Amino acid sequence: MRNHRMLKPLEWMLGRFSLDMGIDLGTANTLVCVRERGIVLNEPTVVAVKKGTNEVLLDGRAVGLAAKEMLGKTPGNIVAIRPLKNGVIADFEVTEKMLRYFIMKVHEGRQWVKPQVVIAVPSGITAVERRAVINSAERAGARRVYLIDEPLAGGIGIGLPVTEARGSMIVDIGGGTTEVAILSLAGTVASTSLRVAGDEMDEAIINHMRKRYNLLIGEQTAERIKIAIGSAYPLEQELSLEVRGRDALGGLPRRVVVQSEEVRDALLEPVRQIIGAIRETLEGAPPEIAADLVESGIHLVGGGANLRGVDQIVSEETGIPARVADDPMTAVARGTGVFLENLPLYSRVLPTGEDSV
Repeated sequence: MRNHRMLKPLEWMLGRFSLDMGIDLGTANTLVCVRERGIVLNEPTVVAVKKGTNEVLLDGRAVGLAAKEMLGKTPGNIVAIRPLKNGVIADFEVTEKMLRYFIMKVHEGRQWVKPQVVIAVPSGITAVERRAVINSAERAGARRVYLIDEPLAGGIGIGLPVTEARGSMIVDIGGGTTEVAILSLAGTVASTSLRVAGDEMDEAIINHMRKRYNLLIGEQTAERIKIAIGSAYPLEQELSLEVRGRDALGGLPRRVVVQSEEVRDALLEPVRQIIGAIRETLEGAPPEIAADLVESGIHLVGGGANLRGVDQIVSEETGIPARVADDPMTAVARGTGVFLENLPLYSRVLPTGEDSV
């Protein structure tokens, strides 16, 4: 096994000229945080490849935003894919190429860089899945890899007292997973990892449009509906949106006007499952920790926390105040940045590439 503490001179030298990076490797979006610079990259976790191969298009530049714009619009010989599913690597080779692209982009195209990398991962993934993340990052150019659970990274990112003997609860609603955790003393007291999140919300909207209007829409249109008029709780002023798609019967383009009330009904099932995960985690909390949560409340992060009224429905269903963090989508990535700034403290208690199996 390679000893990371006895780096080869060349690797050590390359590390001196590299930027240590924190990565929120999400199913929907990947964010990169660089020490002392903050968030430097926020792009969709999408890669465009030639059909039947793992060859990335445009000399490896068809990654992120450029690739997402191709979703649902590619010719027959091009496929825009998401290499992660439910927070877990589904395509190792493409994930490695994507990570290499992001590392190179942060370093402005410089070759032969060897940064230390902190990657936030779902708390519910297996040891084998953790090893897959580490291997992909190392092959992409990282000289050392640390993994941190997304809830802990999110708690650190929004400034919760996670290292104190006090209970803090965080709910990270991402693209592929919802991570619910109660934190204390830099550890997890109780947690639930649910593979229901933003992607399932989009799928629920797609199904609703097909059943209600016989209208076929794609992922990007469903996400646009969710952002524009989606909600988890009744709105003071309900909204509407014109939606375009393809008629399921006639096959021709068509438009309909969709109301926010019906979108809320479509989102009811995934929202209920998320609330069920929160309840399950609360029921596993020790009494003293539960008492802390009555005062400190539930903190919502991740892109899904931007869904209108999600804090209200969580508060109503649990009886505990729920708050959406400032800039919730970047909370986990910001937490990896704080980790980088305090490596001597955190690296003693979190696994690295040499002992995560």
